[in-house]
Amino acid sequence: QVQLVESGGGSVQAGGSLTLSCVVSEYTYTSACMAWVRQAPGKEREGVAAIDSDGSTSYADSVRGRFKISQDKSKHTLYLQMDRLEPEDTAMYYCAANRYPISTERPVPTSDVEFWGQGTQVTVSS
Repeated sequence: QVQLVESGGGSVQAGGSLTLSCVVSEYTYTSACMAWVRQAPGKEREGVAAIDSDGSTSYADSVRGRFKISQDKSKHTLYLQMDRLEPEDTAMYYCAANRYPISTERPVPTSDVEFWGQGTQVTVSS
């Protein structure tokens, strides 16, 4: 049973920072695309940042330069460092694992991704 367990969400003021973590269990981790996908109330899920098995990364335009995705394969953990947070970043953030690339340029239907975490809430106040 594949499990993705996120942590690190919380409430922060605009301009602050948070780091999200996602521990991945029982998955062919090294061959997967991993990503952070967020969903704000009333909106579709959108890819925020993704990292492929070769280490190449991609970011949504709205977060490029402020967020950084990384992974520690020895710990089976995916990270998202979020700096200079804005109220528009408020959303539920999901860790996602997929054998195919996860887009950071268009909405991500839940059916497009093999495995999802339960989500961690990020709230940014102005």
